[in-house]
Amino acid sequence: METLNKKYNIAPTKDGFFGNYGGQFLPEGLKQEFEHIYEEFLKYKDDAEFNEELDYLLKNYAGRPSPVYFARNLSAKYGSEIYLKREDLNHTGAHKINHSLGEALLAKKMGKKKLIAETGAGQHGVAIATAAALMGLECDIYMGEVDIEKEKPNVFRMKILGANIVSVKSGTRTLKEAVDEAFIAYSKEYETAMYAIGSAVGPHPFPMIIEHFQSVIGREARAQFMEQTGRLPDYVAACVGGGSNAIGLFSGFLEDTEVQIFGVEPLGKGTNLGQNAASMTYGKDGIIHGFKCRVLQDEQGNAANAYSIASGLDYPGVGPKHCYLNDIGRVKYDVISDEEAVNAFYDLSETEGIIPALESSHAVAYGIKLAKENKGKKILVNLSGRGDKDIQYVLENYPKF
Repeated sequence: METLNKKYNIAPTKDGFFGNYGGQFLPEGLKQEFEHIYEEFLKYKDDAEFNEELDYLLKNYAGRPSPVYFARNLSAKYGSEIYLKREDLNHTGAHKINHSLGEALLAKKMGKKKLIAETGAGQHGVAIATAAALMGLECDIYMGEVDIEKEKPNVFRMKILGANIVSVKSGTRTLKEAVDEAFIAYSKEYETAMYAIGSAVGPHPFPMIIEHFQSVIGREARAQFMEQTGRLPDYVAACVGGGSNAIGLFSGFLEDTEVQIFGVEPLGKGTNLGQNAASMTYGKDGIIHGFKCRVLQDEQGNAANAYSIASGLDYPGVGPKHCYLNDIGRVKYDVISDEEAVNAFYDLSETEGIIPALESSHAVAYGIKLAKENKGKKILVNLSGRGDKDIQYVLENYPKF
């Protein structure tokens, strides 16, 4: 990815801030290591040999480029042209393989022996376990006890790939606590391990690292859409938890001001604290996991419990660049409920023969909403992952048959 310093697609400051958000709030012992990661990333991101190896893996191992698909049946049903960026077709079934290969390759170049990661829905965990196996690295994956039960297929995949799964039993036993425990473990092993963050969050330089490796989505999607339609989309939409798939797609369109961009947060069961994970919509400025962003907070100012039917979205914070894009009005952040996401899950499955992840179902639901309210438009939705992992949960809790 080129270094961009335009109005919308800005790079962070040297201190890691996108406007008022980001930065690096770390114990003194870790600051030097994060500075080392930053220096190594800057060295390798423009290194010809590194990029040649990564490009080879993205093409011949992960299966890129992922196609843009015109959802003909869904479009006919709702009166607008809906296109899907098919990240679900990547090896491991989601966009997570993009940054996981990049992080694992960077860790190997740095001489690290282990990857430490957190996961919610398990897609990042599977992708990191896959990349670790490929690179010959050890791998510890921290996952909340609730998510382990909910996402069993991905847990089994991680184990088969050789990862050590650490069950997190504190707090809500979901993604936030998994991040807490993974970060504690990393702080004890940082000399030989690297924390492979699973979204565009965390202390500087991780938000920019994740964006760099995920920007392939936006570059591909823009070129593919132009090739297929001869123009840019009217609307672009992606689900936002931490925000990795979204920032990857958005990066390709931020300077195209005629394109309206939507980040779709999980409204969950409602607007009350603890019922959703819509950090941008209902959060306040705060610090979580070593960086500043919009955070869901309780009355004491602590990070509140977040909830979403989609395990990969139930994080109480959000990536700092998303916060900046919200502040300047370039991206509109809106919400989709559990019920709307489940309806989209079934709708896409039945009309197009594509079973989406519950995370991606939020974006699909918003694409449908845009189509119904704005007839005749061209809408590009990031289908960030496939729904194999969610089938049992949906059928047991939201049966349709």
